[in-house]
Amino acid sequence: MATGVGPLAGLRFIEMAGIGPAPFAAMVLADLGAEGVRIESPRPGLTLGDPARDITRRGRDVIVVDIRDSDGRELVLKVAESADLLIEGFRPGVMERLGLSPQECHERRPSLVYGRMTGWGQDGPWARTAGHDLDYIAIAGVLGHIARHGQTPTPPLNLVGDYGGGAMLLLVGVLAALWEAQRSGVGQVVDAAMVDGAALLMSLFHSMAAQEMWQLEAGVNLLDSGAPFYDVYRTADGGHLAVGCLEPAFYAEWLRIAGLADADLPAQYDVAGWPTLRAEFARAVATRTREEWAALADGTDACVAPVLTMVEAPTHPHLAERGTFVTVEGLVQAAPAPRFDRTPSGPVAAIPSASSPDALRGWGVDADHILDLVRRGILG
Repeated sequence: MATGVGPLAGLRFIEMAGIGPAPFAAMVLADLGAEGVRIESPRPGLTLGDPARDITRRGRDVIVVDIRDSDGRELVLKVAESADLLIEGFRPGVMERLGLSPQECHERRPSLVYGRMTGWGQDGPWARTAGHDLDYIAIAGVLGHIARHGQTPTPPLNLVGDYGGGAMLLLVGVLAALWEAQRSGVGQVVDAAMVDGAALLMSLFHSMAAQEMWQLEAGVNLLDSGAPFYDVYRTADGGHLAVGCLEPAFYAEWLRIAGLADADLPAQYDVAGWPTLRAEFARAVATRTREEWAALADGTDACVAPVLTMVEAPTHPHLAERGTFVTVEGLVQAAPAPRFDRTPSGPVAAIPSASSPDALRGWGVDADHILDLVRRGILG
């Protein structure tokens, strides 16, 4: 299914199917041209509705394999002989129990990079306990700072743990290991933990706290809705407007379009005056609809933007012109990112709707062997 187009063209990877950050990381690899095969179990666990509409499955072939059977396990090891990378997102010890440990895979392919995605990491007292994104960002010191003043912390979807601290750090790790393996010829294990990645994402705020520029109390700081010029306000039609003008020049532009340039207001960074600014901004924003504000701010440096839903975002003029979203077989989805001028990614591939055992022929598996495994129910 790989397009063979993009900066990762020629890279081959195995994805052990799961949910959350590992499939998203595999999607990004495929988007950028890598050829992947997703190994799914005939006994799937938690799924997110119709697999044929799961965007994170796009771009690679899907093979249903009973890896609890010795021949199924051997098939995965055979495929690993042709792979540069394997990624898995199980609890520590699961791949070892299945006979697909890093050691067993490296015996077949010494240069293989083995990416492991977990919440708590491969070691530590909580390594084998259950958890989800919300738990990881809670103990990493992230969740406690995502709240308005006096309110309970708000789960930031699962963008911080699963995808920012998880999938993206997994991608950085495996690509770094692949770069090193090109020179050494030896693969290695990448231990990507969401709790580690989420903690890393807080680096700026640790820096600010060390300089007494950040208070531990939520909702009173520059970037956590404490500052009135970095917050969201309700418009006349019940929509919302994001106002994020941190720099004085941009703040002045915001005051201009809001009709407040000549108002007797406290200075921008006079914290004691922030309640007054907030009240004035809320009053001003409530006088126009969201679309009226969008038109007024368009082309200015006021750092103001309408708050759109995921359904509305694809129709925004800027995103539409850039092609940030595409529609494939009737399903709207984000286009590959980032972009490359010399080796651009190919068109977004369709989401596989069924297992494709014949795809294994491209991974060195004999056609008769594939047919035998299908007949015996080991290969779906």
